[in-house]
Amino acid sequence: METLRDILDAAARGVFPPADGGTTVVPQSCRRDAGVLSFTAHSVVFTDEDPAWVHATLRGLDCDALAATMNPRFLTALQDRTGRRSETIDVMLVADPLPGEPPLPLKEIEDANHPRIAYARRRRDDIRAWTADGGVLVTGRGVGGRLEVSVEVDEAVRQRGLGRALVTAARHLTAEPLWAQVSPGNARSLRAFQAAGYRPVGAEAVLLAPGRVTGPPR
Repeated sequence: METLRDILDAAARGVFPPADGGTTVVPQSCRRDAGVLSFTAHSVVFTDEDPAWVHATLRGLDCDALAATMNPRFLTALQDRTGRRSETIDVMLVADPLPGEPPLPLKEIEDANHPRIAYARRRRDDIRAWTADGGVLVTGRGVGGRLEVSVEVDEAVRQRGLGRALVTAARHLTAEPLWAQVSPGNARSLRAFQAAGYRPVGAEAVLLAPGRVTGPPR
């Protein structure tokens, strides 16, 4: 049976679900994460709910079938059924690892209670974080066990290329594809990731469980 991680690994290689207008339903890979991935003319719903309910709910929507899984009515129905919440629909990006050392000096944060690490633990596992002059870089395992990156740049040094340098540096810290989620309205961040070689591969809506729920085991 194809898993969520199988689908993500294939997408990182440039191999996507068939553009047939269909929807694939796969189980959650952990208790924490459920939601929807939208690729070109194909969607993936990862949930432990009954696939028959998913397909019946989608058929009952009065909207473009290709957009049904990201329609607010479907997402609301899925949230109501699962007791989860969603904050936004993000652009999903991925980049391959790069050899050599990062292009800027980084210092790893060892304090497990650092605010950025504490925040990241609510959504990811195996968190690591580094500081640079004016910014913070965080990696961790999120949806489907994929390796994800996020950055934060101090207001005083924004629009100087630090965000792009940080997300480029992240590619030097890993030996596997690196994923990022960016709000479509955050044009500055999108430009930084794309300038650093991250490729947009789709959209996603992650449904968050109430309280702090970690990833594996199930």
